[in-house]
Amino acid sequence: MTFRPSSLTVAAAAASFLLLASIASPPRAAVNALGSSSTTAVVSGTSTFCGILAGEPTQRIECYQNNRLVSVEPNTSFEAISGGSTFFCGLLSGGSAVLCWDTTAGGFPPKRIYYSATVKLTDLTVGDDHVCALEVNTSIARCWRGEKNGSKFPSPPEAWQFRAITSGSGYACGILKNKSRVVCWGKNAAAAEIQGQFGDLTMSTLVAGASHACGLASNGTLVCKGNNDYGQLVVPFNSAFEFSSIAAGANFSCAVRQTNGLVICWGGETNRFEYDSDLVEGVSFETIVAGSNVICGLITWNLTMTCWGPGWSNNLGSDLPLGMIIPGPCVKTQCSMCGTYPNSDTLCHGSGTICRSCQVELPIALPLSPSESPPSQNLQPSSRPGRPLNRLSLAFVIVGSVGVLVGACTVIYCLWAGVCGRFGKKMNDSAQVQQEVAEASLDSTANVDPGAQHPRSVSFKGQSSGSLNRDIVGSCPSKRIDKTEVFSLSELVAATSSFSPENKIGSGSFGEVYFGKLTDGRLVAIKRGKTNMRRKKVQEKESAFGSELAVLSRLNHKHLVGLVGFCQDEDERLLVYDYMSNGSLHDHLHNTEAIGATSKILSSWKSRIKVALDAARGIEYLHNYAVPPIIHRDIKSSNILLDSNWTARVSDFGLSLIGPETDQEYVSSKAVGTLGYIDPEYYAMNVLTTKSDVYGLGVVLLELLTGKRSVFRIEDELAPIGLVEYVRPRVLAGELMTLLDRRAEPPTTNEARAVELVAHTAVRCVNLECKERPNMAEVIADLERAYSLCEESHSSFTNPTFFISSE
Repeated sequence: MTFRPSSLTVAAAAASFLLLASIASPPRAAVNALGSSSTTAVVSGTSTFCGILAGEPTQRIECYQNNRLVSVEPNTSFEAISGGSTFFCGLLSGGSAVLCWDTTAGGFPPKRIYYSATVKLTDLTVGDDHVCALEVNTSIARCWRGEKNGSKFPSPPEAWQFRAITSGSGYACGILKNKSRVVCWGKNAAAAEIQGQFGDLTMSTLVAGASHACGLASNGTLVCKGNNDYGQLVVPFNSAFEFSSIAAGANFSCAVRQTNGLVICWGGETNRFEYDSDLVEGVSFETIVAGSNVICGLITWNLTMTCWGPGWSNNLGSDLPLGMIIPGPCVKTQCSMCGTYPNSDTLCHGSGTICRSCQVELPIALPLSPSESPPSQNLQPSSRPGRPLNRLSLAFVIVGSVGVLVGACTVIYCLWAGVCGRFGKKMNDSAQVQQEVAEASLDSTANVDPGAQHPRSVSFKGQSSGSLNRDIVGSCPSKRIDKTEVFSLSELVAATSSFSPENKIGSGSFGEVYFGKLTDGRLVAIKRGKTNMRRKKVQEKESAFGSELAVLSRLNHKHLVGLVGFCQDEDERLLVYDYMSNGSLHDHLHNTEAIGATSKILSSWKSRIKVALDAARGIEYLHNYAVPPIIHRDIKSSNILLDSNWTARVSDFGLSLIGPETDQEYVSSKAVGTLGYIDPEYYAMNVLTTKSDVYGLGVVLLELLTGKRSVFRIEDELAPIGLVEYVRPRVLAGELMTLLDRRAEPPTTNEARAVELVAHTAVRCVNLECKERPNMAEVIADLERAYSLCEESHSSFTNPTFFISSE
């Protein structure tokens, strides 16, 4: 994939929510690459890049050198790697061992330099020729190797206990646990110079270069200290929380802008912006890593790597053919308040989770107070034109989904606890329900996202997530709840043959779905929340259960799946729905083995457009006719179900929120959704509108047209590609007919016009900025016109043709 600017990439840069990771390199010394603990590493002396692969049974290491892939032995899981001058090292998952590989030797033979079953390590860093790491229990730094100049690299005094360490050229630095001050040690005189310049500054992160170091101070400003021969200390912008991921090379520094994921660099041999390359103009990165004269970045939308700079010649400007790289270590411990990385379970292949960096939860572009002014060496902001700084510039596909909105958990819990009462007992006293809910909602502020406590320098219309959570509770009419049936667990066990595998028909947002037959003969679908889960998963299950109950108990529409009733029994949470006998749209398009070869959806353009129109009408009802409006937040083909009459209905309201009025905005504590369908603007900014559902429907329209999944692989390509990114430019270039699903009959003249109309509607729906997308009423108008064209076609005898009009 080449990153030369196109009309799309110039108009839209990718977005990110940024993890902290970095690597460094030397300036004037004949050294190549340095490193801090990361899941990626550069070895500049041999032009080698290595990364820990995602989505495999083991988080193994693979490298790219001289335009070839090198599988690194042993094939086991690593949690971190870091690069040196001609070697790199890796820390085994769990921290019991450190292995290093010589990249000048064929096959990269491994050499173990540390092993202990009891003293585990973390924060592995590699300098030009030395290796350091922290002991987990004591926070003491241990160092190895470094014999290049005749003596082993020293370890620091054991009295120094560190929060983090980083290695440069012949030196290392760390942030002390007790006072967050920077201390340095080693053979290079740069160690004393850097420590002296940092002085009493308190730091939260630190990354070493050859003879300079950069990091984020506790007030969020980026600070660089040490040698400044090439301007590597002259940070071009420096508002608080301006940057997140940082990298330092031989004579340059780079950082990722927190608001949009774009990389900006300063310093270098020839000019201030030597490492700002057109190859990555408008590309958003999760994290960056540097060698002496090369920089590599982990691309937000597909988690692949690209490298650039004077020292990089391998496959310049294209994704490295390594596949996806994990953006952080897979851990088995519970993550902090900052939560888990999107799609974490899949990226770790079920062997752990990736914790999000708390840095991403900080406020954006927070102005400095007079007492927090930038350090004296910082200059005025650069006036360099042409770099997009708008956070609304976004990627086409965002990898991952983020889980359920934590801020709603307590309120939702109180909702279902209040309306359901004890097992087997219906609550008919609406006054009692409202009183219990009102009292419980007073505690909802305890679940407000920590990041929302800080004032922001940008203003958003609408309500905060905390107030919206309270609205969910107050918006659930008791009369509708009274009509919802309460089932006993024994009834549902009998209806599903004890939840037998043969009755399982799918999965929802908080559990598995089973086919059931009630004693009165009614056919139902029963969603059962998983049991015996970790505490966080239990909270997510309760939230999804309460959200669906709150939403569906107050809705009744032919294009929404109907809620029949529910069951609450100790840790069991079950929801009972109308049975949709023809399955999901996703199965018809992508899982024909489950559906069979006689799908009425696949063969007819009229049927496909009718499904789209039905779904759109259901979504429009949520946005424009439900009081108050509802935002679904997870529109996708697997959540569009087909009943016995082939009428499409929107399902799975586990992530839904009671929203503001149409086209208004509010700030959600975390973006949630599904890989390939989530609105990039919502994902980047946590600012949600009804247009987020429009984006998801746009992806579904593209699925209906092409028959391709929302994220798929092209033959001979290792990295997946998003359907939006693949289809949108081709539709705009007039290549629609080459994209259409060949399982459908060739379109007649009128059908071709209808398909073209649907395609251009879909392209508008997946516009990067929500203000450029149509609302649901406009989408329905286009789909109704397209469906009418199909009906006209079927009432005539027009010969089939592949002609697409240019109107």
